[in-house]
Amino acid sequence: MARRFGCNIETVRHYENIGLLEAPGRTASGHRLYSADDEARLAFILRGRQLGFSVEELRGLLSLGGSDPAACGEANALTQRHLADVRAKLRDLARLERTLVTISGQCEAGGVGPGCPILDALSAGPTGL
Repeated sequence: MARRFGCNIETVRHYENIGLLEAPGRTASGHRLYSADDEARLAFILRGRQLGFSVEELRGLLSLGGSDPAACGEANALTQRHLADVRAKLRDLARLERTLVTISGQCEAGGVGPGCPILDALSAGPTGL
C-alpha cells in the first residue's frame, strides 16, 4: 500500500501506531492485508498532510465521516481555522522575506566597510521581525 501511494512503509506504520489507521489483518505468513477502506483512509490522511492539517486536525476530520450536513459544517469550521493559521504563516514569511531582502541589500550596497550588516543584524537578537 505504501508503494501504491508513494509514501514510506514507516509512514503507514506510524499512522497505524498513532491510531489514524487501523492495524490491518495479516496473512498466515504475517503479511499485512489492507482493504479498500484502509486505502481510502490512507489517501485521505496523506492528502490532508499535504494540505498542512495536523494529526489532531485529521483525527477530528476523520471522526466526522459521512456526508451529514452537520459534519460538513464542522469540517468547514476546522478548515477555516486551518486556513487562518496558513494565512498567518504567510504573513510571517512575507515579513521574514522583507527583512532578509533588507539586510542582504545592505550587504550588497556596501560590503566593503567595517563589519557585516547581515552578521550585525543577527547579532542584534530577535526583534519581532
